[in-house]
Amino acid sequence: MTICASFTPMSRLREDPSTSGAEALAIAGLAFLASDFERLEPFLSLSGLAPENIRAAASDPGFLRAVLEHIAGDESLLLAFAANEQRDPGDVQKALRRLGGGPADWP
Repeated sequence: MTICASFTPMSRLREDPSTSGAEALAIAGLAFLASDFERLEPFLSLSGLAPENIRAAASDPGFLRAVLEHIAGDESLLLAFAANEQRDPGDVQKALRRLGGGPADWP
């Protein structure tokens, strides 16, 4: 059954080194933040966004990069997100680099 033409199973996203895979991880990161206001509030405060503006901002690659930068910048948040997604924490840095963010010396 096809849900939509652009649907990619999560198992494929886990292995996808492309920009679309990095964007998918960032969207998962946003969903993770949004699932708990105590996680979301610091991101909103730093970004200057209001909750009602998130959907519109999510289409901007810079916003998705900011989501991953926020997660990567807090070790406990990074580890919780990685565990939630059953991913290696290093995948966040890889996705961040793919979206044009993060220091050049990240693995």
